[in-house]
Formats: sequence, C-alpha cells, structure tokens
Amino acid sequence: MAQSIGIIGCGAIGQALLRAADSGQLNVAVAGVTSRDEHRAHEFLGSLDSPPPYLDRQELISQSDLLVETAGGHVVSELAKETFAAGKDLMVISIGALLDDPGIIRQARETGCRLLAPSGAIAGLDGIKSACAGQVDSVTMVSRKPPIGLEGAPHLVENGISLEGLEEEKVVFSGTAREAVKGFPANLNVSAAVSLAGLGPERTQVTIIAVPGLARNCHDIEVLGEFGVLRVHIENNPSENPKTGRLTALSIIRSIQDAVDPFRIGT
Repeated sequence: MAQSIGIIGCGAIGQALLRAADSGQLNVAVAGVTSRDEHRAHEFLGSLDSPPPYLDRQELISQSDLLVETAGGHVVSELAKETFAAGKDLMVISIGALLDDPGIIRQARETGCRLLAPSGAIAGLDGIKSACAGQVDSVTMVSRKPPIGLEGAPHLVENGISLEGLEEEKVVFSGTAREAVKGFPANLNVSAAVSLAGLGPERTQVTIIAVPGLARNCHDIEVLGEFGVLRVHIENNPSENPKTGRLTALSIIRSIQDAVDPFRIGT
C-alpha cells in the first residue's frame, strides 16, 4: 500500500486533491507536487494550512510511493516510463493516454508496478467489467455536453464545426471510443474508461451531442449481453474547468483512499 503520494499537475483536479489532503481526507501523506506552471502552483500551495513542498518531477518520483497524474494526457507516456523505472506506482487520470500508448499497460505488467485508472466522471465500470467476463454483444455510450465544454476540441477544429450561437442540440461526433478520445482529448476520458473496462476502444461506440443551455455533463451507457441489459445514466456538475466534472475529483479522492485501505468493495 502507498505510504505517500506525489501529485503531478496543479489545475482543478490537482487543487481538489491538495485541498482534500490539507483537510485530512486522503489519509495519506503528500510528498509533494509539481506542475508546468510553477508560479501558479506556489500561489495555490500558499493558500493551504499545511502545504506540501513543490518538487521537480524526478525528486517527486523518488519521494513518493504512488504518483497521481492530473496534468493531461501529454505527460502520461514519459511519466509512466520514469515512474515504473523507479519501481513506483502510477494513477492516471487522463485515461485516454492509455489508448494512445497501450505500451504503458504492458510496462506496468512487466515491472509489477500498479497502474491505477479511476472511474472519473463515469459510473458502472464494475458492472461492465463483470458483464464482460461473459458474452457481451455491444457497449454504447452517448455523451451530452454544453457547447462551452467542447470548445477547442480537435475534432471540431479539424472538421470546421462551430458551436457558437447553437440554438438546438447537435450531434458533433459518432464513432469508436478510440476516435472519440483522439477527437476530444479533454472531454472523453470517460469513453476510454468504459472501453478499457469492456470490449475495447474499437468495439465501444460513442456519440457526442452538444446541447445549448445544458448545465451538466450527461452520459448514458448501455451494455447488452448474455447477462441481460445494463443501463447507466449520469448527470455530472462541471468543476471550475467546464471540461471536467466534479465527480472526477471525487472519484480520484476515493481511489487514493482505496489505494491505502486494506478493505476494498466492488469489482
């Protein structure tokens, strides 16, 4: 079990973890934090009652048992290589990076280091995992998001799709989970999680709908198989970052608590 964690990134999720640690909610020591924006990180750390130190990445890895990535998919491949080389465990929030570089999962298995991927803004992964131990025919996911939460997504930019002034809901994507993560890297880690828990990124079908006036990020998952039918509906309030739901930070807090607790419930 982890005795200390190191936090990579100091955005909305990283700050939520640091506040939880500062209040004693995590039940584990924070060895330190690092971020690409050191000034912003220092500014936030100064607002805490008992701030952990700011460390460079190599020092943070050496001082931590479990590294928690909250910085974005672009850091995951290199971070995983460095973390596993040091014999440390890694929790990845940007799960879409595991679809881009499946070698990360192989590295974890080869080194024996734990690679943890929290549920994030989604629910029902335990049911999907259980169902896929048997015969499953299909896994589909429909995500509805306010236009502001989709702004700047590569799929929209590359296809010249504008959501400005949108007055009615619009389907902006339909395809596989792998394509969804590539086209919406800041939005669709949920589809990566669903695909890794189930049939894989090529056999998981995703639809994304922009809905003007929508206040929450909504996800509907349906799994059909020999067990029967599983349907999950989530309405997630956005965090300070409109691309990230509040449930994401709460999921990571609980995942860290579970990582240091001998008792585990759920599949």
